[in-house]
Amino acid sequence: MNCRSRGPCAFQLLPVFQLSARRMCFNQFASMTYNKELYMTPRDFLFSIMLENVDRKLPKKALTKKEVDKMLDAASRVQAGNSLFRNFGDDGLISYTEYLFLLTILTKPHTGFHIAFKMLDIDGNEHVDRKEFLKLKKIIGKRKETVPKEGATDMKPVAEGDDVNTTLQAFFFGRNGENKLQYKGFCRFMEDLQAEVQEMEFLQFSKGMDTMRREDFAEWLLHYTNEEANEAYWENMRKRIPAGQSITFDEFKAFCLFTNNLEDFAFSVKMISEANRPIGIVQFRRAVKIATGHDLSENVLDTVFKIFDLDGDNCLSHKEFIGVMEDRVLRGLKVQPQRGITNYWKCVKRETLKGAQEALRDTGSPF
Repeated sequence: MNCRSRGPCAFQLLPVFQLSARRMCFNQFASMTYNKELYMTPRDFLFSIMLENVDRKLPKKALTKKEVDKMLDAASRVQAGNSLFRNFGDDGLISYTEYLFLLTILTKPHTGFHIAFKMLDIDGNEHVDRKEFLKLKKIIGKRKETVPKEGATDMKPVAEGDDVNTTLQAFFFGRNGENKLQYKGFCRFMEDLQAEVQEMEFLQFSKGMDTMRREDFAEWLLHYTNEEANEAYWENMRKRIPAGQSITFDEFKAFCLFTNNLEDFAFSVKMISEANRPIGIVQFRRAVKIATGHDLSENVLDTVFKIFDLDGDNCLSHKEFIGVMEDRVLRGLKVQPQRGITNYWKCVKRETLKGAQEALRDTGSPF
């Protein structure tokens, strides 16, 4: 069964229920059960990010309390690092809401998490306890659930094992949940997880080499897009990029940072395009710099433009490009938009955009 959006997903718990793509993916990759609840291991989580489906040759393992206690004791003593999940391997438990939480870490810039962290940090001392953290985890879980199709009966929430001290909680708060989580440590965890997944994806598409061929980078970019649309992009690649040219891991990491700031980049690009200004490589580079504070290499920029310049006019087909990047960032696990604070900020951005466009007509482009 393919849990990603590139293929059909017919799996349902009951005829009247529709599972979200994320719930199906979690169910497919989770290899452990405890107290009749499904859990991923850290290895399962990494596989769910890198692979579209899993060929499981063994049944899901039912854990005993003794085995879980041993996992949690180890998690409470482990040191942070960008190989944390690989070091844990199958010795750990990740609940479904934690899976959603970890997905969010992979797809968002750090600024959004600092805001969420400060919302829970009532006294402003830059740390939260386990109880506050579980609130944040549940909020993220609710926001990332898909809305059932019209006519379907909404599913009752399944207990996610929050009463069980999972590996993530033991790592953040200690075996008995007595420690405090400081934002500095939380930010380190986010950076390490993003770095770990980036390294694994790079090695996957570079076939274990130190550099990635530009055609391999294109395959990574287009992996979750509609296959019919891919043909035009691959035709551009074949015609415009010579064989034997490569992209380094540092260049790849910089591009991943850019994709995690895609919303701010899209906002900058929209100001230019709706003011009838073409999106050339200079404007694109400036928009990336505004969104991320960093530059993309000439090598990566040239690859992106050669793939997505469908008209051959040295300007980016930015609507298609942003759509492909959204598919890439979400890894085929799209959800329907939710109401709330996100729509509020979109409204703020929309009104800001109107003002910026009026200013552009009068004073010219700031780019």
